[in-house]
Order: sequence, then C-alpha cells, then structure tokens
Amino acid sequence: MTRVIDGRAIAGAIADEVTTDAAALRARGVTPTLAVVVPTDDAATAWYVRSIERTAGKVGVNCRTVTLTNPTAAELIDTLDELSADDTVHGVICQTPLPDGVTLADVGEHIAIGKDVDGANPASLGRLAIGLDTFAPATAAAVAEILRRDEVSLAGAEVVIVGRSTVVGKPAALLLLAENATVTVCHSRTRDLAAVCGRADIVVAAVGSPGLVTKDHVKTGAVVIDVGTNPTEDGGLVGDVDAVSVNGVAGALTPVPGGVGPVTTILLMRHTIDAVTHPDAG
Repeated sequence: MTRVIDGRAIAGAIADEVTTDAAALRARGVTPTLAVVVPTDDAATAWYVRSIERTAGKVGVNCRTVTLTNPTAAELIDTLDELSADDTVHGVICQTPLPDGVTLADVGEHIAIGKDVDGANPASLGRLAIGLDTFAPATAAAVAEILRRDEVSLAGAEVVIVGRSTVVGKPAALLLLAENATVTVCHSRTRDLAAVCGRADIVVAAVGSPGLVTKDHVKTGAVVIDVGTNPTEDGGLVGDVDAVSVNGVAGALTPVPGGVGPVTTILLMRHTIDAVTHPDAG
C-alpha cells in the first residue's frame, strides 16, 4: 500500500511556526502584510484568494486584497509599482489570468525582489539559478518543503520533474539541485516518458494533464509528488497522477486535494514573514 503524504499536516506545522513569528513581529510594532492584486473576475481565482485570506487571518498576517476591474496593462503595473514602494507592505503577489496581451513576466518585473514572495519577477528566477537569496515560486518551494519535511533523502537521489514551467518545473529543479539531487526535467518532446520517469527515486508531476503519470511511469518504492490541480465536471479536483494506478507501486504519494496545495498557501505566509527582514526589503 502506498503511503499518503499529508500536505495538510505539513502545512499545519508550518502554520504554527509562522503564527509564532508573526506574533513576534507584531510585538515589535510590525504588522506583516501581504498584498494580493486581483486583475480578474475568474471564479477559480476568487476561490484561491479567499483561501489565502483565510490562511493569513489564522496565522496573523494582514492580507490586503486589491481588486482591479478590467485593468489596462498600465493600471496593473502602476498598482504593482505602488505596492512595491509601500513600506507597510512586505509581500506582493499578482493573480492570474492577466489582461489580454499581458504576461506574468511583464507584471513580475514590477514586483520588488524583496517583496516578490511568489517568485514572479524574472530576476527572482535568475537569482535562484545562481544561488542568491530570493523567493522561489511558492508551489515549487512547496515541492521541496514536502520532501524535506517528509525526510526524503535528496542527496544523490534521481529526480524526474514532468513539466518545465517557470512557476513549478524549472524552479523546483533548481531547488532540488541545490539539495544535491540529480534532476531531469521532462516535457512534451521527451522521448519515452515512462522510461525516463521509471528510473527515478522521486517523480514530480507538474504538467496539468489529468492522470498522465501511471504505474508504468513509477518504479517500485518511488516517492511521487503530484502538483496537478485539474478541475472535474462535478466540481472536484484531480491530479496529474493516476492515484489508483500507482497505489501499491509508489512508496509515497501526495494526494489531490490535500497535498501540495495547502503547503503552497502557507509558504506564501512564510515568505511574507521572511520578507520583513529580507536584505532587499524596502
């Protein structure tokens, strides 16, 4: 039987640490504040923002939601510039989808490095690549944090990441390389995906394709981290891993929901706390 890695329990442990640190900052007269810029009326985005607000409230982080109705690119950029210059704001994130013709890189450049708690600024990814102090995208950071908290040995381990996005795949690869793992990043042009995945000690599925990873992709005993959050017709979520298929083959698996998601959200709070004293803050 495959062991389930409880993301909610891991998030709870991090939340306890963040709550303590937030209280210490407040005792010093500092209110850790996360600004969430919402340039869309997308229902899924609204649900996620409410989740961020709830989590922030529980751990003592002030969440300032800035909703923009059909903003132009200039209006969105001006908002991010203002928040980046606001000394009372410690972390800034911008939700998607973005206005037509605007990319995450376009807006990310206008989030100050020291406040870029979700790694949206292209410079943050560059700093991550060369080992400088920076914030990785929270989902990628969640992958590394889950493995660390679950005491999965990374030094010398062979890791295969399925997906090469700048939000998860590439930054997760950099984080795991920093832990001395041997990392292969797969994508749509990878030949014989099952064979590549099948040699890995750890498989990270982050491509947004429901049930793509099956028992044919997983060697016996491998740890599988499922980053996928694919909506179903009945309003539920399924991952990129066929959990039924890999059960009994994988040594451990993160569930969807209840795996990577809760850890991602609480790491936004962790990053916001850390941003208060970040060398590039202010």
